[in-house]
Amino acid sequence: MPRVLLATVLASALLAAPASATVRHGPSGLHFYKPTKHLHGHHGRLYWWRAEKGNDALKGAKRNLLILYRSSGGSGPLVSGSVAVPKGKTPKGGWPVIAYAHGTTGIADACAPTRGYDADDLNSYAFPLLQRWLKAGFAVVRTDYNGLGTRGVHEYLFGRAEGRSVLDSVLAARRLLPRTLAKRYVIAGHSQGGHAALFAAAAAPHYAPGLRLRGTVAFAPASHLKTQFQAIMNIAQPGGGLGSIVALGLRSQNTAYPGLHVTSLLTQRARALFPQTESRCYDRLSKPDSFGGLPLNEFLDKSKDLTPLLNDLGKSDPEHLRPTTPVRVEQGTADQTVFESFTKQLVDEYKANYVPVVYKTYAGVTHGAIVNAAAADSTKWIRKRLK
Repeated sequence: MPRVLLATVLASALLAAPASATVRHGPSGLHFYKPTKHLHGHHGRLYWWRAEKGNDALKGAKRNLLILYRSSGGSGPLVSGSVAVPKGKTPKGGWPVIAYAHGTTGIADACAPTRGYDADDLNSYAFPLLQRWLKAGFAVVRTDYNGLGTRGVHEYLFGRAEGRSVLDSVLAARRLLPRTLAKRYVIAGHSQGGHAALFAAAAAPHYAPGLRLRGTVAFAPASHLKTQFQAIMNIAQPGGGLGSIVALGLRSQNTAYPGLHVTSLLTQRARALFPQTESRCYDRLSKPDSFGGLPLNEFLDKSKDLTPLLNDLGKSDPEHLRPTTPVRVEQGTADQTVFESFTKQLVDEYKANYVPVVYKTYAGVTHGAIVNAAAADSTKWIRKRLK
């Protein structure tokens, strides 16, 4: 083989191969998620990786990779996630990245998206959007969030930990594929993920200064948690999926703020169901035999002082954030999970505090449908931001 051709082949192989020789290849099965040895060092450090072949892998990707990396601010130091690389020749400087934060799946380890849980399309409803981004030439990096599938308890809607999980997924992915992924990126997320995306956007300048955040898209982001919990406590009917969300939020508060002693604030019926939050995913927690069948005014014991709980919930309200890079918020008017009125208040507060925000509503669109209803508009906006 001529020397020039040999050199070209070797260079191509190096560019295509994942990471440096110091990054370990992880084991198969669930052992991937809970290694026996600790990972020390800076947040965003990659522990190991392997090919992703389950039903969470995105069709249309050149490669789907599973990653385990270090993060901070949560109950567990290691977080799992995935990387999907577009087909085609890697552009100069690498593929621009979209860091996507998923919606509510649950707290139990089995609910982690990369573990393949997808009952009631908990994850795959967003696949058409993610595949659109791949086809448009963007690498898609997704986090499972801290404690979801890995050691520790996932702190649901705890903004600081979720936002850092998002940012560290990009740092870890670039350590795995430094020549393939660009430094410039956009953050996006739906529902719980929209909430996480806003916290990530606010933290990015100081937490991940080596990356170049160009903007954030939040689809129906959870907001005004304190206000909504106060209102929910007066509803005498079962909440179905809303009951599941409330239960997951209370479990998160119990983990993030152990001094609250959340279990002591629950009613007897809610306390009996509470262990289910660590074994059932969102769909099963929404059932009549679980929190979905419990009247919303029977979760918390109103004879107790609930002020500290509500105040700590308020610490994860995204309306208090001040992202400095452009934000786009997408909201369906028929959303019965994240109400349009709260999202409008969030946007109004951002505008009043000079956050560069664009807001668009979609008539008749429900909570889960917003990611695909807004797909064309969000992709057009992202394409401009990532030029």
